[in-house]
Amino acid sequence: MLVRFGYVSHALSLWEASPARTLTFTRWQKLPKEERLEKLISVTRENIWNTKRAIFYNIAQEIPLYRLSSSLVPLATHPEAKWDYESIFEEEWRDLGRLIKEHKLRVSFHPNQFTLFTSDKKHVTENAVSDMQYHYNVLKAMGLEEESVINIHVGGAYGDKTKAVERFHQNIKQLPNEIKKRMTLENDDKTYTTDETLTICQHQQIPLMFDYHHHQANPGEEELENLLAPVFDTWSHMNLNPKVHISSPKSENAFRSHADYVSLEFVEPFFRMARELGRDFDVMIEAKRKDQSLLKLVEDIASIRGVKRIGGATIQWK
Repeated sequence: MLVRFGYVSHALSLWEASPARTLTFTRWQKLPKEERLEKLISVTRENIWNTKRAIFYNIAQEIPLYRLSSSLVPLATHPEAKWDYESIFEEEWRDLGRLIKEHKLRVSFHPNQFTLFTSDKKHVTENAVSDMQYHYNVLKAMGLEEESVINIHVGGAYGDKTKAVERFHQNIKQLPNEIKKRMTLENDDKTYTTDETLTICQHQQIPLMFDYHHHQANPGEEELENLLAPVFDTWSHMNLNPKVHISSPKSENAFRSHADYVSLEFVEPFFRMARELGRDFDVMIEAKRKDQSLLKLVEDIASIRGVKRIGGATIQWK
């Protein structure tokens, strides 16, 4: 079993390297009109540059997975501030995509919790489509739209989970097919269990991005041993390994919150269970210390008998 690891957007080991500098709409509005576009360009340029720094860092550290920041382009979907970030940064996007492809990195996006398709409010669905379109546009600008995914949660239950799921199946029809083909769904820590998310994924032929921490917080009635194989099977039509999210609780009282690092004791049962399937898969670390927590966890896992570290962030478990 080959397992590769990655982390979320900000390489903390690099100085001043946030790829998610923001420009609020309120701040943008207060700027003189002739300065608004200039400011959007300036912030985006810094975010792209810091993303490139992280990519170079990942190459040097042999970290094969990386989640791009959804905040790369400020106000990209705001109806009053929409701007042509694709053309303005055409060369930069292509350069970033070439670098990622050349070093065979796997990248992804994870829009915020407001990007959902279970709402009964029309504007929420329209906003979700717009946000998914933005993420797809950035992937396409980099030439990565055929090999990357955009991960979201199912959404809210709004007091009636059955009706909410029915709305999901109806509202998702508004998402252009080329974008839907790149989306994944993740089980969450409060509402939609792994089993419930799996049923939706199977119906829509959407891969399930399994989150182990969320599953432990919101396990449902079905045992994980019975779910993991069909969860991995939802990826069978993609030219990508199944991918899972790993983190551990901050504390017993703050179980849903992510700790700075990943506890091997907390996640080892999952890895041993996955080992029984004998399938390669990828792991996105969602701990607060990001790249630093990744490297520590890989080192910890490599200390287990039968595990061999074969790269900066890749292990082989016999």
